[in-house]
Amino acid sequence: MSPDDGATGGVSVSSEVREPARPGRGPGAVTIRPRLAFWLGWGSAAAIMVIFVVIAVVLRNSATGVFFRFADQVAMVLLGLFIAAGLALFARPRVRADERGIEVRNVALPRYLPWSEVQRISFPDGASWARLDLPDYEYLPVLAIQAVDRRHAVDAIRAIRALHAAAHRAPD
Repeated sequence: MSPDDGATGGVSVSSEVREPARPGRGPGAVTIRPRLAFWLGWGSAAAIMVIFVVIAVVLRNSATGVFFRFADQVAMVLLGLFIAAGLALFARPRVRADERGIEVRNVALPRYLPWSEVQRISFPDGASWARLDLPDYEYLPVLAIQAVDRRHAVDAIRAIRALHAAAHRAPD
């Protein structure tokens, strides 16, 4: 009996946690980002920052009857920074996919799904973005493929569907 057997009852335990390989790196891999949302997200964030900095500078020197101090100016710039950061989040959506699976990053954290968990990639009529249909009538929105991107969205959905179909044809 080895020293490892006593603590685990004969089962070897590895301290290494395995995460799925990052998709989008294998053959035929695709990376998709929205076009219009990217420009609108960063453009509006930049505009908000400019507006809040100008307001912070102008308020101290204007005769409004209110006394603005340096701390108020800093607070205005920080407020603008927080709003701009929130708007910039809308430029984050991304999809990475390859023959193993798909990684969807909407506004916050990415979510990896192997193709075996994805039943279908759909773009319902009237929808603003695509979605992955999952078991038990669940779905995951894919904000990286948006209807306002027109031809880019069509090409993206075709590429993702081709990878999905190839994964379901391949023997396990």
